[in-house]
Amino acid sequence: MKYPKIVDIRATTVTVPLHAPLRHSNGAHWGRFVRTLVEVETDDGLIGLGEMGGGGESAEAAFRQLKTYLVGHNPFELEAMRFKICNPTASLYNNRTQLHAALEFACLDIMGKFLNVPVYDLLGGKVRDTVGFASYLFFRYPHAQTGAGEVRTVDQLVAEAKALKASHGFTAHKLKGGVFAPDYELEAFRAMAHAVGPDSVRYDPNAALSTEAAIRFGHAIEDLNNDYFEDPTWGLNGMRRVREKVRIPLATNTVVINFEQLATNVRDPAVDVILLDTTFWGGIRPCVKAAGVCETFQTGIAVHSSGELGVQLATMLHLGAVVPNLAFKADAHYHHLVDDVIVGGLMPYVNGEITVPSGPGLGVTLDRERVGKYAELYKSLGGYAYDRDPGRPEWFPLVPNAQWADHRETK
Repeated sequence: MKYPKIVDIRATTVTVPLHAPLRHSNGAHWGRFVRTLVEVETDDGLIGLGEMGGGGESAEAAFRQLKTYLVGHNPFELEAMRFKICNPTASLYNNRTQLHAALEFACLDIMGKFLNVPVYDLLGGKVRDTVGFASYLFFRYPHAQTGAGEVRTVDQLVAEAKALKASHGFTAHKLKGGVFAPDYELEAFRAMAHAVGPDSVRYDPNAALSTEAAIRFGHAIEDLNNDYFEDPTWGLNGMRRVREKVRIPLATNTVVINFEQLATNVRDPAVDVILLDTTFWGGIRPCVKAAGVCETFQTGIAVHSSGELGVQLATMLHLGAVVPNLAFKADAHYHHLVDDVIVGGLMPYVNGEITVPSGPGLGVTLDRERVGKYAELYKSLGGYAYDRDPGRPEWFPLVPNAQWADHRETK
């Protein structure tokens, strides 16, 4: 069999609007997501799609530089590509994990198209046809033009949780916290949990709490139907101290994001649920490998979201389709988007679930008109700093934080 060879890599930065700016412990998403779309072309005309968070000239230049590493490479040779891009010694000087992830997505997409099979068949075959998601609730600034979409008060959070449950059918609900003082967020989280009835809940302050504050907060929510307590504090030892004191499973997407950290957590457990992110771990295949380790040691897993458009969402869906030990609903920012860059626009939720694409490769296709539109929007608006808050321009986050936003202030 003649295998395809890579002949070109193209990267396009886009920005896609959100319904309202999303606040988090380090700052905000400023009313839009900035993503870099990657296209890997082969000598027989196949094009594989990838996606990475962030973008602009630096990201596009980084992918252009990697053309010299990969032109002529067989996209089926994923392990060889891993060491070309992410050699562990070279990575001390230039960590390319997220670049590699986007390229791996694209190569898997090419492989599936070449063999006329979906990516999940390349990963062992699917065990489920749909992947369930939790609502992903944020405190939000109002939309800059319309003034709509603010989530700041307890009543606004409760209303948003009920609206998402009604419109998308979610039965698990996650609050991204770490914005306001813990006592206020505790009040809001408990109100949200009671408002969604018997559904499960999860709270994630993005590691902004001190260990002691995390223990106190954990004790105060032990009576709720918690899936887990996500990244309440920073570091494996801090998480281990919270785990010793709080009777809720702990989850992380920050302190166990590679195999060395996973091994450490197996030897001396600090967290109970590993949130696998196809970007942070460097691709879909590392996440599948990590899920196998977690299955062996009876550690829980879920699928993490890092602010996806449709290409990365497809990678999350294929991951969710093939790992048998996915006992928790996945995360997704997806419902905060007003549009997508793939043909057909936003994938629909049905009863809180999204159907896994079944076409060849990742099963999604770029809508060239939408890509052009949102590439031009990026050129017009530029990027934004994830770790800055447009409503608090003089503030910089600390870990642990003690300088909380004031929930009484309107912007």
